[in-house]
Amino acid sequence: MTFPENLTYTKEHEWIRVEGNTAIIGITDFAQGELGDVIYLDIPSGKDVKAGESVGTVEAVKTVSDIYTPISGKITEVNTAINDAPDVVNKEPYSGGWLLKVEMSDPGEIKSHTMGVGDYKALIGQ
Repeated sequence: MTFPENLTYTKEHEWIRVEGNTAIIGITDFAQGELGDVIYLDIPSGKDVKAGESVGTVEAVKTVSDIYTPISGKITEVNTAINDAPDVVNKEPYSGGWLLKVEMSDPGEIKSHTMGVGDYKALIGQ
């Protein structure tokens, strides 16, 4: 399992990369392994979201799991290409397998809703 140092992580197993005023969100390598083969993504674009709320679901062969946002703002883009090639989430969870982009209304929320790689590894017992 890999956990890039340049990302932050949530206890719900999402990762976050900040680019300007945009938070790019995906699920961690640990999460995709627990879910199994991802087959579908259901997240509505254009939706206003609040930190900590479910923004949609990712469906896998084993289960359906909620996706949570660690940041408030507006969903500006959803990686709908996943529905055509869902295995990209399993193969590239930190690059091509990103799930959504949120235009942040309060970038300061990231610090209060995420953790660094060391704390995340401890959370999952790594």
